[in-house]
Amino acid sequence: MPAARLPVDVLILRDPHESLAKCSLTPLRGLPGVRFVDYHGLRRLEAGERILLDPEGEELGPADRGRDLLLIDCAWRRVPRLRRTVDGLLHARRLPPFATAYPRRSKTFADPARGLASVEALYLAALMLGAPRPDFLAAYRWRAEFLAANRERLAPFESTDA
Repeated sequence: MPAARLPVDVLILRDPHESLAKCSLTPLRGLPGVRFVDYHGLRRLEAGERILLDPEGEELGPADRGRDLLLIDCAWRRVPRLRRTVDGLLHARRLPPFATAYPRRSKTFADPARGLASVEALYLAALMLGAPRPDFLAAYRWRAEFLAANRERLAPFESTDA
């Protein structure tokens, strides 16, 4: 009998300056276990103990299972500003290299050389934490392309019981 999968609670700190129409996370509103909080510079966010998805953190691994997630959803240049308003014990973790399917086209600022759409990152983090959430990609426009581009990298996580 496979071990029970641990649910992952997802907290998303969202920059209200970002367009809801262009946000890859908008379809996740209302899903169980996913909570959105809008950033306000004068308001603190108590996050508790969570994994903060951060490209500068240690790589996410099996020891992180059972922890909840925090994702800061904003333009790359605004991450430090939003992060300063978060209280709690945050474990900065990065994902291993995966290919994004999201077509990035910033006209103002350069995007990092590597990076995922927020919904791609959440999907991967939940999968790696042993709590897969295929519903995260259900309404993602580039779902098929993302899964196809990462088929080999995803196989070890999809074939194991958490």
